[in-house]
Amino acid sequence: MTAPVSDRSDQALLQAHVDGDADAFGELFARHRDRLWAVALRTMGNPEDAADGLQDGMIAAFRRAGSYRGEAAVTTWLHRVVVNACLDRIRASKIRRLEALPDDVEDRGTLVATAAHDDRPEEAAEGTERRRRVLAALATLPADQRAALVLVDMEGYPVAEVALMLDCAEGTVKSRCSRGRTRLAGLLADLHHPTGDPPHGNPPPDGPVQPTVRPRGPPRA
Repeated sequence: MTAPVSDRSDQALLQAHVDGDADAFGELFARHRDRLWAVALRTMGNPEDAADGLQDGMIAAFRRAGSYRGEAAVTTWLHRVVVNACLDRIRASKIRRLEALPDDVEDRGTLVATAAHDDRPEEAAEGTERRRRVLAALATLPADQRAALVLVDMEGYPVAEVALMLDCAEGTVKSRCSRGRTRLAGLLADLHHPTGDPPHGNPPPDGPVQPTVRPRGPPRA
């Protein structure tokens, strides 16, 4: 039987948690779980580290809920805590690798928008390879650039909101995205210009990573 959906706002749930409601934080997390997981996965580069980063972030949010003052939306605050937890792990362990994603994790965005079709296996395979290439290239970026690109280009958050999540100026977010896109454009130039098709100038460095399909969340316990 499906549990009834609460009509309490995010802020009301967070305050209820602070006030001692044992179920409120779990309900809040469940509401935003998929998107927080997507951000953690793309920031960390592989599901094992993403799960650790997301767990670190949720523990921090659980413990620091009383520090929330309402300056930003609760979801913005949650994203900030999760992204910071992931960046802390990256800095601590110098993660610069990308492991293969499990079959049940779909990619939300790629530099070149693709779609898999069951009746066209060659196109499906090509799309999978493109997504793998993009994620591998993304994993080579400095952590701050990677987080900005994930939030702006893959998750589609406005720059102003990402600035709140990353606790930096809007201009800093734009600069990180621009530098990250320039590097990705160089690493993935052949995706813009297939073999045999001569390029006409450099690919635009400032185009966003186009979203395609929504990812599934992490495997449920």
